[in-house]
Amino acid sequence: MSRDVKRRRYDGSGRREAAERTRLRILAAAHDLFAEGGYEATSVPDVAGRAGVSVDTVYASVGRKPQLLLAVHDMALAEGPVPLPAAQRDYVLAVRAATTLVEKVETYAAALARVLPRVAPILAALREAGLTDPECAAQHQALSDRRAANMALMAADLRTTGELRDDLSDEDVAELLWSLNSPEWFGLITSRGRGPEHYATLLADVLIRTLSRRPPPA
Repeated sequence: MSRDVKRRRYDGSGRREAAERTRLRILAAAHDLFAEGGYEATSVPDVAGRAGVSVDTVYASVGRKPQLLLAVHDMALAEGPVPLPAAQRDYVLAVRAATTLVEKVETYAAALARVLPRVAPILAALREAGLTDPECAAQHQALSDRRAANMALMAADLRTTGELRDDLSDEDVAELLWSLNSPEWFGLITSRGRGPEHYATLLADVLIRTLSRRPPPA
Protein backbone atom coordinates (compact mmCIF):
# COMPACT_ATOMS: atom_id res chain seq x y z
CA MET A 1 0.00 0.00 0.00
CA SER A 2 1.30 3.47 -0.89
CA ARG A 3 2.73 5.53 1.91
CA ASP A 4 0.60 8.38 0.59
CA VAL A 5 -2.54 6.56 1.59
CA LYS A 6 -3.56 7.88 4.99
CA ARG A 7 -4.86 5.49 7.53
CA ARG A 8 -8.53 6.00 8.33
CA ARG A 9 -9.00 7.61 11.72
CA TYR A 10 -10.92 5.60 14.26
CA ASP A 11 -14.41 6.99 14.83
CA GLY A 12 -15.66 6.11 18.32
CA SER A 13 -18.97 7.97 18.03
CA GLY A 14 -20.91 4.79 17.33
CA ARG A 15 -19.53 3.12 20.43
CA ARG A 16 -20.30 6.18 22.55
CA GLU A 17 -23.86 6.31 21.24
CA ALA A 18 -24.34 2.62 22.00
CA ALA A 19 -22.99 3.13 25.51
CA GLU A 20 -25.35 6.04 26.08
CA ARG A 21 -28.32 3.98 24.85
CA THR A 22 -27.32 1.24 27.29
CA ARG A 23 -27.05 3.75 30.15
CA LEU A 24 -30.49 5.17 29.41
CA ARG A 25 -31.95 1.65 29.27
CA ILE A 26 -30.43 0.93 32.68
CA LEU A 27 -31.82 4.17 34.11
CA ALA A 28 -35.29 3.44 32.73
CA ALA A 29 -35.18 -0.03 34.30
CA ALA A 30 -34.04 1.38 37.65
CA HIS A 31 -36.77 4.02 37.55
CA ASP A 32 -39.48 1.43 36.96
CA LEU A 33 -38.19 -1.00 39.58
CA PHE A 34 -37.79 1.64 42.28
CA ALA A 35 -41.32 2.85 41.51
CA GLU A 36 -42.75 -0.69 41.60
CA GLY A 37 -41.01 -2.15 44.63
CA GLY A 38 -39.14 0.60 46.44
CA TYR A 39 -35.47 0.95 47.22
CA GLU A 40 -34.97 -1.97 49.58
CA ALA A 41 -36.75 -4.47 47.33
CA THR A 42 -34.73 -3.49 44.26
CA SER A 43 -31.29 -4.97 43.66
CA VAL A 44 -28.64 -4.21 41.08
CA PRO A 45 -29.14 -7.69 39.52
CA ASP A 46 -32.85 -6.84 39.22
CA VAL A 47 -31.98 -3.66 37.31
CA ALA A 48 -29.50 -5.52 35.13
CA GLY A 49 -32.06 -8.20 34.31
CA ARG A 50 -34.76 -5.65 33.45
CA ALA A 51 -32.33 -3.71 31.25
CA GLY A 52 -30.96 -6.85 29.57
CA VAL A 53 -27.34 -6.21 30.58
CA SER A 54 -24.81 -7.66 32.99
CA VAL A 55 -24.37 -6.46 36.55
CA ASP A 56 -20.86 -5.29 35.64
CA THR A 57 -22.36 -3.13 32.89
CA VAL A 58 -24.67 -1.47 35.41
CA TYR A 59 -21.72 -0.71 37.68
CA ALA A 60 -19.63 0.63 34.79
CA SER A 61 -22.42 2.71 33.23
CA VAL A 62 -24.06 4.20 36.32
CA GLY A 63 -22.68 2.78 39.56
CA ARG A 64 -23.95 1.08 42.69
CA LYS A 65 -27.53 1.19 43.92
CA PRO A 66 -27.26 4.62 45.62
CA GLN A 67 -25.91 6.07 42.36
CA LEU A 68 -28.80 4.48 40.47
CA LEU A 69 -31.26 6.11 42.84
CA LEU A 70 -29.49 9.46 42.49
CA ALA A 71 -29.74 9.24 38.70
CA VAL A 72 -33.44 8.38 38.93
CA HIS A 73 -33.87 11.34 41.30
CA ASP A 74 -32.25 13.66 38.75
CA MET A 75 -34.40 12.22 35.96
CA ALA A 76 -37.47 13.14 37.98
CA LEU A 77 -36.18 16.68 38.50
CA ALA A 78 -35.39 16.97 34.80
CA GLU A 79 -38.91 15.71 33.94
CA GLY A 80 -37.51 13.42 31.27
CA PRO A 81 -35.55 10.24 30.55
CA VAL A 82 -32.13 11.85 31.05
CA PRO A 83 -30.72 13.18 34.35
CA LEU A 84 -29.70 16.81 33.90
CA PRO A 85 -27.81 19.28 36.08
CA ALA A 86 -29.95 22.02 37.59
CA ALA A 87 -28.83 24.72 35.16
CA GLN A 88 -30.13 22.72 32.18
CA ARG A 89 -33.58 21.84 33.53
CA ASP A 90 -36.50 23.45 31.73
CA TYR A 91 -38.14 24.87 34.83
CA VAL A 92 -34.88 26.42 36.03
CA LEU A 93 -34.46 28.11 32.67
CA ALA A 94 -38.07 29.32 32.88
CA VAL A 95 -37.52 30.76 36.37
CA ARG A 96 -34.43 32.61 35.23
CA ALA A 97 -36.21 33.95 32.15
CA ALA A 98 -39.03 35.42 34.26
CA THR A 99 -38.54 39.09 35.10
CA THR A 100 -40.53 39.71 38.29
CA LEU A 101 -40.44 38.18 41.74
CA VAL A 102 -44.02 36.95 41.45
CA GLU A 103 -43.39 35.34 38.05
CA LYS A 104 -40.23 33.61 39.23
CA VAL A 105 -41.79 32.28 42.43
CA GLU A 106 -45.01 31.11 40.78
CA THR A 107 -43.06 29.37 37.98
CA TYR A 108 -40.89 27.63 40.54
CA ALA A 109 -43.81 26.60 42.75
CA ALA A 110 -45.68 25.14 39.76
CA ALA A 111 -42.58 23.10 38.84
CA LEU A 112 -42.31 21.72 42.38
CA ALA A 113 -45.94 20.61 42.20
CA ARG A 114 -44.97 18.50 39.19
CA VAL A 115 -41.67 17.04 40.39
CA LEU A 116 -42.03 16.61 44.16
CA PRO A 117 -44.65 13.84 43.94
CA ARG A 118 -41.95 11.77 42.19
CA VAL A 119 -38.89 13.09 44.02
CA ALA A 120 -40.17 13.01 47.63
CA PRO A 121 -40.62 9.19 47.76
CA ILE A 122 -37.12 8.71 46.33
CA LEU A 123 -35.56 10.91 48.99
CA ALA A 124 -37.62 9.25 51.72
CA ALA A 125 -36.35 5.85 50.56
CA LEU A 126 -32.78 7.10 50.52
CA ARG A 127 -33.11 8.60 54.00
CA GLU A 128 -34.60 5.36 55.33
CA ALA A 129 -31.85 3.27 53.74
CA GLY A 130 -29.29 5.62 55.26
CA LEU A 131 -30.22 4.45 58.74
CA THR A 132 -28.31 1.23 58.08
CA ASP A 133 -26.25 2.03 54.97
CA PRO A 134 -23.55 4.73 55.36
CA GLU A 135 -23.28 5.16 51.60
CA CYS A 136 -26.99 5.98 51.35
CA ALA A 137 -26.71 8.35 54.30
CA ALA A 138 -23.85 10.17 52.60
CA GLN A 139 -25.80 10.33 49.34
CA HIS A 140 -28.85 11.76 51.12
CA GLN A 141 -26.71 14.41 52.83
CA ALA A 142 -25.04 15.28 49.54
CA LEU A 143 -28.44 15.82 47.91
CA SER A 144 -29.52 18.06 50.77
CA ASP A 145 -26.32 20.09 50.46
CA ARG A 146 -26.74 20.32 46.70
CA ARG A 147 -30.29 21.60 47.11
CA ALA A 148 -29.04 24.24 49.54
CA ALA A 149 -26.39 25.35 47.04
CA ASN A 150 -29.02 25.58 44.29
CA MET A 151 -31.23 27.70 46.56
CA ALA A 152 -28.34 30.11 47.07
CA LEU A 153 -28.25 30.53 43.29
CA MET A 154 -32.00 31.05 43.19
CA ALA A 155 -31.82 33.65 45.95
CA ALA A 156 -29.28 35.59 43.91
CA ASP A 157 -31.55 35.31 40.87
CA LEU A 158 -34.53 36.64 42.86
CA ARG A 159 -32.34 39.55 44.00
CA THR A 160 -31.99 40.67 40.37
CA THR A 161 -35.67 41.63 40.31
CA GLY A 162 -35.02 44.45 42.78
CA GLU A 163 -38.12 43.38 44.69
CA LEU A 164 -36.65 41.50 47.66
CA ARG A 165 -36.82 42.99 51.12
CA ASP A 166 -33.66 44.92 51.96
CA ASP A 167 -33.49 43.45 55.47
CA LEU A 168 -33.20 39.88 54.12
CA SER A 169 -29.79 38.63 53.05
CA ASP A 170 -29.41 36.17 50.20
CA GLU A 171 -28.57 33.58 52.85
CA ASP A 172 -31.89 34.28 54.61
CA VAL A 173 -33.76 33.87 51.33
CA ALA A 174 -31.90 30.66 50.44
CA GLU A 175 -32.63 29.10 53.83
CA LEU A 176 -36.33 29.89 53.50
CA LEU A 177 -36.45 28.40 50.00
CA TRP A 178 -34.51 25.32 51.15
CA SER A 179 -36.85 24.64 54.06
CA LEU A 180 -40.10 25.17 52.15
CA ASN A 181 -39.14 23.16 49.06
CA SER A 182 -38.10 20.19 51.18
CA PRO A 183 -39.78 16.82 50.71
CA GLU A 184 -40.56 16.92 54.44
CA TRP A 185 -42.69 20.08 54.17
CA PHE A 186 -44.30 18.80 50.98
CA GLY A 187 -45.14 15.57 52.81
CA LEU A 188 -46.67 17.42 55.75
CA ILE A 189 -48.92 19.48 53.49
CA THR A 190 -50.05 16.60 51.30
CA SER A 191 -50.53 14.24 54.27
CA ARG A 192 -53.50 16.38 55.31
CA GLY A 193 -55.39 15.50 52.15
CA ARG A 194 -54.13 18.46 50.12
CA GLY A 195 -52.82 17.92 46.60
CA PRO A 196 -49.61 19.16 44.96
CA GLU A 197 -51.46 22.10 43.42
CA HIS A 198 -52.51 23.31 46.86
CA TYR A 199 -48.90 22.98 48.01
CA ALA A 200 -47.76 25.10 45.05
CA THR A 201 -50.34 27.80 45.74
CA LEU A 202 -49.46 27.91 49.43
CA LEU A 203 -45.73 27.91 48.73
CA ALA A 204 -45.98 30.78 46.26
CA ASP A 205 -48.17 32.80 48.62
CA VAL A 206 -45.84 32.33 51.59
CA LEU A 207 -42.73 33.17 49.58
CA ILE A 208 -44.17 36.22 47.85
CA ARG A 209 -45.58 37.69 51.07
CA THR A 210 -42.43 36.94 53.04
CA LEU A 211 -39.81 38.01 50.51
CA SER A 212 -41.39 40.90 48.66
CA ARG A 213 -40.57 44.47 49.54
CA ARG A 214 -44.15 45.33 48.63
CA PRO A 215 -46.29 42.23 49.25
CA PRO A 216 -49.68 42.11 47.56
CA PRO A 217 -52.73 42.92 49.68
CA ALA A 218 -54.32 40.08 51.60
